[in-house]
Order: sequence, then structure tokens, then C-alpha cells
Amino acid sequence: MQNKKLTESVYYVGADDKTLDLFEGQYVIPEGISYNSYVIMDDKIAVMDTVDKRGTDEWFQNLEEVLNGKEPDYLVILHMEPDHAANIEHFLNRYKKAKVVSNPKTFNMIPQFFEHLDLEGRKVVVNEGDELSLGSHTLTFVMAPMVHWPEVMVAYEKKEKILFSADAFGKFGALDVEDEWDCEARRYYFGIVGKFGKNVQAVLQKVAAFDVECICPLHGPVLSENLAYYVETYTTWAHYEPENSGVTIAYASVYGHTKQAAEELARALEEKGQTVSLFDLARDDMAEAVEDAFRYDRLVLASITYAGDIFPFMTTFIHTLAERAYQNRKVAFIESGTWAPVAAKAMRAQMEQLSGIEFAETVVTVRGSVDDAARAQIAALANELAS
Repeated sequence: MQNKKLTESVYYVGADDKTLDLFEGQYVIPEGISYNSYVIMDDKIAVMDTVDKRGTDEWFQNLEEVLNGKEPDYLVILHMEPDHAANIEHFLNRYKKAKVVSNPKTFNMIPQFFEHLDLEGRKVVVNEGDELSLGSHTLTFVMAPMVHWPEVMVAYEKKEKILFSADAFGKFGALDVEDEWDCEARRYYFGIVGKFGKNVQAVLQKVAAFDVECICPLHGPVLSENLAYYVETYTTWAHYEPENSGVTIAYASVYGHTKQAAEELARALEEKGQTVSLFDLARDDMAEAVEDAFRYDRLVLASITYAGDIFPFMTTFIHTLAERAYQNRKVAFIESGTWAPVAAKAMRAQMEQLSGIEFAETVVTVRGSVDDAARAQIAALANELAS
């Protein structure tokens, strides 16, 4: 992607990556990812973050086009994760007069990634509320620890009313892909930031003091319209509240009987006018199952009894939810087993460790195959979840 002029003084100079198969080694990204970087042109020139090593050439090409022969004065580092910081040393070797602007935690991290980088005389250390004047533009820095690394900060530019939000408000997908923000932003948030809801709440409270007209994240599109919607959505996510009324059904099945029970429950709920999202945890993208578990207000966990416990994919799913502080939902269980079904008991024991979980009274037990007794329980559970 070529550089994009956001205002008379602010430019996007990031890079798209549509060949990476897994983001952070685990999240499938069929539409790619963007590594965002920005330039503020003023009496002093500030570059906001670098990009992943996979985008080095494109980034420097875009950067050089905007600079048009000028030398940048500052490299502002909001986040030290390698997909944003990989080119710090390359940048400083190319632009010998540029200084690095960041907070003490960032400067403590830099030697871990760039062992031989000498920053003597090239550091500008900022803390909460500090300002950096570029001329007619001024950056104000706000610390955002654990959104989602401890050194993260965001920056507000007063003249343009831009919030450079680091990983907050980011999403999966390259910038040349047109899709709705919500789905891939939600999958991104709960996959990467979801554990740190209280930290997100704290940052949202701090930046509420600014008059923001544009949000520039480090992944995904620049947000310049209907900002209240994005802030409200993030607030909902940060407080672990459901977005929509609906039921997510996640199942782990071996011979198809647990799957059949889950599908019959899904049909019964849909016949009652309920929105249903159904996932095979062994085959579907588990990150999408996690996303929908947080999106909707009810969750059904369906697992075979396996070695006196639950199936490994279900164990992973529950662990992933717990790791991200899953809470404030109603949860129901479907179990299957021939001689000693104990999956429901095992799943409930794990879910009882979470906060604000209400359990459905009805439990569906499939003994061998789905029979009339199991179907009666499915009907009862559908009635309970739909009431």
C-alpha cells in the first residue's frame, strides 16, 4: 500500500502483509494483517512506530516518499512488540540525527531485541502526561500498561485531534480488504487483549479527557467516523458484557453423537427465534469460537467423556476462556459417554472458577447415541435457554 495522506501534516506509511499464515503464531488471518506506522510533518518530524521485519522494504519506501529528502527528528515507540519495533535499529542507522521517544519500560526492553544498539544521546524519555512539541503539533503521552504489554503507551496529538492508540482499536485484515470492523476487531481483541479488561478500562477513562476525532491504531483501518460506536464497543468488551443476545454452542465429538446433540439443540433454539453460533472445536477456528462466546450472552459446552475427563479440545477451549477472564454469561452442558459420562461435572468444575457464571438447570446426557431420553433433555434445555 502506498502512503496515504490523513491530514495536511499526518501520513500513513505502514505495510500490508497477506502472506503470513498465523498472527502471533496462532491466529489464522486469511485476509492478512497491516503493520501501521505514521508520520507527522512539522518543524520537527515524528515517525510513529516502525513495522514488522516482513514489511521493512515497503515501509521505508513509503517513509522516504513522505519525507521527500527531509530527515526525521524523532522515532516515537508506543509498543515494543516485534511486529511494530523490528526496524528500530535500521531506522536509527539510516537517520543518524533522529532520537527515540518512549517511556522507561520501553528503553529497558530495547537491549533485549537490539543488543548492540547504542542510544547514548538519542533518548527522549517521557512519562504520564508529558508533551512533545513538534511545532504546531504537540503529542501528549498516556501510559497504557498491559494493553497488552507493560511498556505500551498511547499518544494524543492536539491540533489534529488524533489518538495514536497502539494495539488498541486494532483488527485483523490488510487495509486493502473491505469488511466490517466488528468481527475481526472482536477476534483480535479477545485473542490478544481480552485478558486485560481492567487495564483497557483504565486507558479508556484517561483518553476520555481528550477531544478525539480520529483513531490511528497499529493494526487495521484508521477510524475517523462514528467514533462513539468504537469506544462504546470497546467499553463493552473491557467490562466483559455480552454484545448481543444469542447462544454459542461449542462441541467436541468423536463418533458424531455429541455433534448430533449439539446440532439438534441448535435447530431447536433457532426454531424459537434464537441466534445460534455453532462450532466444532476440533475443526473450526477456535479463536472464532472464543470470539462468539464473548459476543453472546449464553454458552453451551458439549463434550464426550474422554479418559474419565473431557476431550482435549474442550479443555483447551475452557482454558482459553478462563485465561481471558470469561464472565457474566449463562452456561449449559451436554455430555456423552457409554458407561460413565462425567464430562458435564468436569466442565462445570472448571467453569465454577470463573466469575458471574449462571448455570442452566438442564443437563443433556447422551448415553451412546442420541435417543428419546436425550431428545427430551435437549427440548428442555432449548426451552430453558430461550426463556
